[in-house]
Amino acid sequence: MSAFNIVRFVVKPGMDRKFLDAHGTGKSNWPGLIKGRIIKTGEGKYCLIGEWSDEKALTNAMPRMIATLDTFRDVLVPAASGVTDAVSGRAVLTLA
Repeated sequence: MSAFNIVRFVVKPGMDRKFLDAHGTGKSNWPGLIKGRIIKTGEGKYCLIGEWSDEKALTNAMPRMIATLDTFRDVLVPAASGVTDAVSGRAVLTLA
């Protein structure tokens, strides 16, 4: 089954476009990524959901994902555990 990563971001006021541009135009074209979506969950709040072919592809992409994060770290409000709140894992149930 696929693997997924979910990352919550809080963006500093006025920095939404820089945040979104950091992910656009192929910048998130990582091997094994099936589909990614960024959802706006509130004012300056976003959630990224990535679907991966498997856990190995997700793990292998981590260095490139961190490198991408490094390009826009300055636009994020720090979370309790750093600048993002991230989780990942293997899918265990598919819903219709």
